[in-house]
Amino acid sequence: MSLDRRRAALWLAMGLGPEWVRREVSASSSAEVSAQPPAAAPALPPGSSAARAEAIGAMDWDELQTAVIACTACDLCRTRTQTVFGVGSRAAPWMIIGEAPGAEEDARGEPFVGQAGRLLDNMLESIGRSRRIDAGQPVFIANVLKCRPPGNRNPQPNEVAACEPFLQRQIELLRPQLVLVMGRFAAQSVLHTDASISALRGRVHRLCVAGRDVPAIVTYHPAYLLRNLADKAKSWADLCLALDVASGALQEA
Repeated sequence: MSLDRRRAALWLAMGLGPEWVRREVSASSSAEVSAQPPAAAPALPPGSSAARAEAIGAMDWDELQTAVIACTACDLCRTRTQTVFGVGSRAAPWMIIGEAPGAEEDARGEPFVGQAGRLLDNMLESIGRSRRIDAGQPVFIANVLKCRPPGNRNPQPNEVAACEPFLQRQIELLRPQLVLVMGRFAAQSVLHTDASISALRGRVHRLCVAGRDVPAIVTYHPAYLLRNLADKAKSWADLCLALDVASGALQEA
């Protein structure tokens, strides 16, 4: 499939063309992408945040997921229904990073569900990618925060700091070829900047992960696109940029 055809498919899937029919998520998708963690949570050392981060940095996938489930490092553990670790293939070439779980994510324990999740799935499907682990081009999806902030408020700095080692270890274990960051808060957290999303879009950022240089593309969160339809065209351009970078057609932007 040529790049032009993929771009045309993405244009239609995002509702920018003459017709857009939203795809419903299959009932089996959630079960297929959620791994079962081991029964016992690994112990994290008391004391400094550096010691905690070091311990998390040595975990494998199952240990990491169980540590997230058992985490009480900030007060969000008191209000969550369940943690949201992430879904998708642990060998995926692309990683998608969102902001924080909402009410539906908190209830189901999976990132990007509901209407925003369906839009994201449409966008991924149009470029031949999927959260399903058996897809030909799977992705792994995670959030900056693993617990929902009450009332979907903005995360507090201490909450971001508590979750940062978990996300960092996920990136290290996955070793993605490309990271797609969705939403202003996620972009500012991952890239350690206070720049606006309009200033961060449209170019290739670089993440140093375990000694590797990983390209990162910033785009709007699907929930934002549902409220701001005019910006779908900009998000379409961001995904085209991600395709170009992933295919090797563009190295810098």
